[in-house]
Amino acid sequence: MKNKILIFILLLAGVFLFFALDFDRFLTLDYLKSSRQEFQVFYELHPFGSIFSFFVIYVVIVGLNLPGAAVLGLAGGALFGFTVGVVTISFASSIGATIACFFSRYLFRDYVQRRFGDKLEKVNNGIKNEGAFYLFTMRLIPAIPFVVINLVMGLTPMRLRTFYWVSQIGMLPGTMVFVNAGKELGQISSVSGILQPSLIISFIILGLFPLFVRKAVSFVKERNINKIT
Repeated sequence: MKNKILIFILLLAGVFLFFALDFDRFLTLDYLKSSRQEFQVFYELHPFGSIFSFFVIYVVIVGLNLPGAAVLGLAGGALFGFTVGVVTISFASSIGATIACFFSRYLFRDYVQRRFGDKLEKVNNGIKNEGAFYLFTMRLIPAIPFVVINLVMGLTPMRLRTFYWVSQIGMLPGTMVFVNAGKELGQISSVSGILQPSLIISFIILGLFPLFVRKAVSFVKERNINKIT
C-alpha cells in the first residue's frame, strides 16, 4: 500500500512539474513550426540522438497521460519523414500506452474490482473471451480518447503483453495517417503550400479514416453473426 501511495505521489509530482514549468508550451504546433529549422539542423547532425530523444519524450508523454501526443505525431512526420516517423512513433506510443495501462492497473484496479466487482463481471468475462478484438476495435476508432483506453483497460484482466501487441497493430493505421499529414505540413514553406494536392489528400484521409473504421467494424460484426446463425 505504501508503495502505491509513493508511486501515485511521484506521478502527481511529475504532472505538476510538467505544467508548473510550462513544458506544455513546447508541445504546440506554433512552437514546433517556429523551431522546425533548428530541429532539422540538429537531426541532420545527430540523427540517432534526435530519434532517441524524441522516442523517450513520446513514451513519457503517453505513459503519464500528458497532453501533446497528437502534436508530436505531426512533428515526427515533419522532422523524420514517413518511414522513420511511423516506426519511431508506433513503438513509442505502444510502449507509453502499456506503461499508462500498468500504472492504472497497479494503482486502481484492486479498489475498482472490490467496489464494482459485481457490475464488472460481464465486462471481465468479455475481456477474457474477446478482449483482443475489443481493444483492437477501440484502437481503430479515433473518436475513443487514447488516454481513456489506456486507463480503462488497466482495470480489466487483460494481460499487458496482449495489450501491447494489440495496441501496436491497432494504432498503426492512425499513426501512419498522422505522420503522413505531419510530413506534408513540414514541407510547407509558404501560404500557397497549403493548397498542395498531397497535403489536401492527407487531410481527406484523416477525415475519412473514422468512417472507414466504423464501416469495417460493422462488416466484421455482421459477418461473425452470420456465421453463428
